Amino acid sequence: MNPIIEKTKEIIALLGYPEAEVAIDEERRKVIILIDDRFVSDNVEIILPAIDHIINIVLKKEGLIPHVIDLNYYRKERERLIVELVKAAARKAMITKQEVELPAMNGYERRLVHMEITANPELKTESTGMGKERRVVIKFVS
Repeated sequence: MNPIIEKTKEIIALLGYPEAEVAIDEERRKVIILIDDRFVSDNVEIILPAIDHIINIVLKKEGLIPHVIDLNYYRKERERLIVELVKAAARKAMITKQEVELPAMNGYERRLVHMEITANPELKTESTGMGKERRVVIKFVS
């Protein structure tokens, strides 16, 4: 068995979820954890950063490569919503030829925005703001 899956299962079991399913997407360096628990599902937005932090500390300590942790497909759905938002904002920037400022996002989400916009040579992105208020601005360049 993959050592990252083993470590993740061990940690999740210690957190009280020995029946959790764990899978890995090596291409995207993502660990998917599925926990059938209403408390977790209702609070995944709060719980996910803590679990991500704990698992990646242990992986680093074990000499393993850190991975993005996705709990009950929360990040997958969030990524889908961000891509939809970026496509709409890009269309608006192209039509109005003005900057479009997106809401504040964490670093991982901002990276998704930057990557999505690189496909369009008429647009560029820039991060602005500090801390939790850091956001991406999409600009029309040509």
